[in-house]
Amino acid sequence: MITGALLCNGNENIPAPAQQSPILFTGATIHPASSAPFEGSLLAVKGRITKLFKKGEALDVPEGAMVLKLEGRHLYPAMIAANTVLGLTEIQAVRATRDMIEPGPINSNVRAQVAVNPDSELLPVARSNGVLFALSVPKTHGLIAGRSALMRLDGWTWEEMTAKASVGMHLSWPSVADPETARNAKQKKSMEDASKAGKKKLRMLREVLEKSRAYDKAKSAKDPSLKTDLRLEALVAVVRGQLPFFVHAQRLPEIIAAVEFCVRQEVRMVLVGGADAWRAAPLLKKHDIPVIVSPVNALPGRRWEDYDTAMRNPSVLQAAGVRFCITGPGGTMDAPHERNLPYQAARAASFGLPKEEALKSVTLYPAQILGVGDRLGSLEVGKDATLIITSGDPLEITTSINAAFISGRPVNLANKQTRLYEKYREKYRRLKKAAAGG
Repeated sequence: MITGALLCNGNENIPAPAQQSPILFTGATIHPASSAPFEGSLLAVKGRITKLFKKGEALDVPEGAMVLKLEGRHLYPAMIAANTVLGLTEIQAVRATRDMIEPGPINSNVRAQVAVNPDSELLPVARSNGVLFALSVPKTHGLIAGRSALMRLDGWTWEEMTAKASVGMHLSWPSVADPETARNAKQKKSMEDASKAGKKKLRMLREVLEKSRAYDKAKSAKDPSLKTDLRLEALVAVVRGQLPFFVHAQRLPEIIAAVEFCVRQEVRMVLVGGADAWRAAPLLKKHDIPVIVSPVNALPGRRWEDYDTAMRNPSVLQAAGVRFCITGPGGTMDAPHERNLPYQAARAASFGLPKEEALKSVTLYPAQILGVGDRLGSLEVGKDATLIITSGDPLEITTSINAAFISGRPVNLANKQTRLYEKYREKYRRLKKAAAGG
């Protein structure tokens, strides 16, 4: 007899097969995200959008096509969570299910997608609310965490789920003293100590980038004495400008320091977090640095800040012409709540961000920032037929997600929570029936 065993069951959903026959989505209100909504139809063939028809236009439908009549429904592009640990963690209290972090300060050779668990119970929960893609991001207690990957939230294996490998190299920017956030002398001293430690990390970062450039040069010259170094090998794409640094930083001093560093080093940068991005908007605009705002639903970081500072952050960036998208907190305890992504955008819309921009901030803009804007993020001819069918605006809590498709494949929206809902609804139906003498 085995006692004390911990059982972690995978989700029961079966991944959908590739699209077999053409599908015509007809009668719905189509919200392309890249243009104004219209009533009409959408044709998907072999996983791609091949035609869009406006209401009244003659439908050119291939023989054998499946026709879905969607009067009163809405078609939207699927949402993309751009900063998550989905697939890399399951139960926060169980160490064996947390696989998003490696020891050591430099882990540039880490690839997040190989650790993604396709059977995670958290994936069906996220996609049931229209989130069909997620950037799985490695974490670190040091400096360089490794490479993130954009994952489809449906598939048998991590290989099948990978939409784009090596999206960015993730860098946790070292602490910089910020007197504005210190509430007492002790806290100020602690920040100064952290800042000193941060300067040592920066020296380490400069050194490893110099070594990676030397490594690249030696490899190009086919130096026979060169020994393979996987950490330096992974950084070659960064120093060549082929792979951006996704710099995780929140406060203004850190953001300024990170931008100046990346400009000097001539490496591409994407800012992740960016609580103070609104204060650095001119600098970010000048160097065309995109911001993954993570999150919007947050408290102000300083005593003097307005309560809605984080909520107005996206609208300030949008007005300044800074490229941005919106995502959730992305922390190790936030994976079960990635389904709330649309409500992060909705909160921004409530505090100044135009409604159409709020939709783009979780669809088109993350696709563009993550380098898949040619395939995902909007409903346009030639792009993947990756979409959701809804009862209304997906940024509204009252809206239901009726169906979802990834590259024309219907996705099962059932999950552990919906199964528990059905179970206990049936329980109380029976209790009510018994009480009535039935």
